[in-house]
Amino acid sequence: MKSVQGSLGTTASIALRFGQVIFSSSSIVFMSLGVGFYSYTAFCFSVTIMGLAIPWSFTLAILDGYSILAKFPVHQSGIFMVIITGDLVLSFLTLAAASSTASLVDLLLKADVSFCPPRLCSRYQISAAMAFLSWFLLLLSSLSNIWLLPWLDAD
Repeated sequence: MKSVQGSLGTTASIALRFGQVIFSSSSIVFMSLGVGFYSYTAFCFSVTIMGLAIPWSFTLAILDGYSILAKFPVHQSGIFMVIITGDLVLSFLTLAAASSTASLVDLLLKADVSFCPPRLCSRYQISAAMAFLSWFLLLLSSLSNIWLLPWLDAD
C-alpha cells in the first residue's frame, strides 16, 4: 500500500484534522463574540457548518491516532469512500459558508448606513478568514485521501 502524507492514518492527517478543529472553533468563537450575528442567515449558516466540521474532524483525528498507535492502517475502500465523501461535502459547505460570510461583511462595511460597527465587523472578517483556513485544510485532507483510491483495490 502506498503511503501519502495527509491521508488517513498518518501523522500529517492528525495535524490537518486538529488544524481543522482549531480553525473551525476559532471561527465560531469570533462569530459568536458579536451579539447580533444571528440576525443574518449567512452568519448562522457559517456557525452551523463550522459546528459540523468540529466533531467530524475530531472524530477522524481520533481514528488517525488509533491507526498510528495500533499500527493498523485503515485501508478498506468502503471506509475511505465515506471519509472522502464526507470531506468533500463538508469542504464545499465550508467554502460556501466562508464565502457568504466574507461577502456579507463586505456588504455591511460598504453600506451607506452603518449596519455593523467596525470593531464587530472586524471580528466577522476574522471569523471568515478562519473558515477559509478550515476549508483549505479540509480540501487538503480529501485530496490526499483521493490520491490513495487507485491503490485501495490493488491490495
